[in-house]
Amino acid sequence: MFSFFKNTKSSQEVITKDLLEERLIESDIEYDIVEKILDSTNGKIKRSELEVNLLRFLNKESFYDTLSLRQITTKPLIYLIIGVNGAGKTTTIAKLGNIYKKQNKKVIFGAGDTFRAAASSQLCAWGERLDIPCVSSKFGADPSSVAFDTINAAKARDMDIALIDTAGRLDNKINLKNELIKISNTCSKTLNGAEFYKILVLDGTQGTQAISQAKVFNESLNIDGIIITKMDGTSKGGSLISIMSTLRLPILYVGIGEGKDDFIPFDLDWYMKNLLDYIFSQD
Repeated sequence: MFSFFKNTKSSQEVITKDLLEERLIESDIEYDIVEKILDSTNGKIKRSELEVNLLRFLNKESFYDTLSLRQITTKPLIYLIIGVNGAGKTTTIAKLGNIYKKQNKKVIFGAGDTFRAAASSQLCAWGERLDIPCVSSKFGADPSSVAFDTINAAKARDMDIALIDTAGRLDNKINLKNELIKISNTCSKTLNGAEFYKILVLDGTQGTQAISQAKVFNESLNIDGIIITKMDGTSKGGSLISIMSTLRLPILYVGIGEGKDDFIPFDLDWYMKNLLDYIFSQD
């Protein structure tokens, strides 16, 4: 499968509007967004012209200049990691932990997904591999209690960062919403009202489905930022355009593999180059 973020094909500088529209849609940009991007174009389109149109679209939507992760300086700094089961939350937590460890930060994991049997053991296994302590509880335990224990352990051990996993069951949205609100409230109370991050993990290959999922989570919590996973081996990198324009939340990282270092900080210039390389690749 062609990988959007590992493009090695030679590129061209001009493309027909029909082919351009086809490739934008193939890359998983929603049709109505494609129409807006191509509204003022006709005939053959230059790479530079499309780049200007994309940036103009982003600027027009206003989030390009304003969306960034809010600054929180409390210690310990808490990250509540949310998202549907299978989106890659556990691996994402491991990757974030690895990044902070390299920055000489003291990190602790909280295995708050107590409703999936393998979740706690998987996260704690990552903890052993990375030499990061992991707070866990028995299967079916109250996730809020794990968040409570993790934050208190972080305080007691003078940790810099606590990364807390959560369940992501969408079979019952009301239960999920209530559960997330309860966990968030527990974090706030345990931190004596101090702020913390709520980070949403999305499977980038899911396209519009990921956006629908994100809306459910955002109804429950005010999300601070997004991490996109599973972008290795896919041509659907255009989904990030749809995600940014629809949710208007900053994308923080992109996951491009299962390894602890397969994690790239999101950068618009880097992203735009990859998108244009894909769209203008030779057949």
